[in-house]
Amino acid sequence: MRVALAQILATDDPKANLELIRDHTALAAQQGATVVVFPEATMCRFGVSLKPVAEPLDGPWATEVRAIAEQHGVLVVAGMFTPTDDGRVTNTLLAVGRGVDTSYDKIHLYDAFGFAESKTVAPGSSPVVVEVDGETLGLAVCYDVRFPELFRALADRGASTVLLPASWGAGEGKIEQWELLVRARAVDSTTFVVACDQADPLARGLDPGKAPRGVGHSLVAGPTGTIVESLADDPGLLVVDVDTASVAKVREVLPVLANRRM
Repeated sequence: MRVALAQILATDDPKANLELIRDHTALAAQQGATVVVFPEATMCRFGVSLKPVAEPLDGPWATEVRAIAEQHGVLVVAGMFTPTDDGRVTNTLLAVGRGVDTSYDKIHLYDAFGFAESKTVAPGSSPVVVEVDGETLGLAVCYDVRFPELFRALADRGASTVLLPASWGAGEGKIEQWELLVRARAVDSTTFVVACDQADPLARGLDPGKAPRGVGHSLVAGPTGTIVESLADDPGLLVVDVDTASVAKVREVLPVLANRRM
């Protein structure tokens, strides 16, 4: 399975961010990718009010993403925001294309390091997997990576790969934590973890402020925790061949899922 990680630097303009999706999806498809993963908050960056930009899953923004995915014959996974009844929004992953049309609402909200995502974002409640070309892919978002139970739940639902869009918060040691956690979750669940972060605003001379805007360093970790490939902090497109058949072989020699007692 050829997967593309589009490490973009999203703006506060959903229309401009659609153009980023359009351009990167076309480039990924030209390179043979069938799955294109964009970061969390692709629709609109963090650090601004999200309620005015939130749209339902059948709204114009998601509809255009569907059209882009259909045009290029790929699965597109991208972070957006959907409205809720309590005045907050939901941090949603849209997954569309190649026979898939679904979404995942981020379960674990980023109430940490002085940021309170739950003030403006309502949590999801259910793990989600999708089937693409005979492969089962799990969906997770950013702070979810600190919770191994979710990744094991996705593996229990048949996932050989977990797609993890993020907009990781900057700070001392945070890049190291990001890479460590992605690799650990791959080992915990014996899956590939395709972790696509927002690019680092500082790489383009922009002040990220206090909001989690991304640090770059998107990566693919294999089921033994090895880094298959990765990016630095600038925007970029990483195309990786994921050997999903190797997951079964790893699980034969490292049956951590089968050996669980709790």
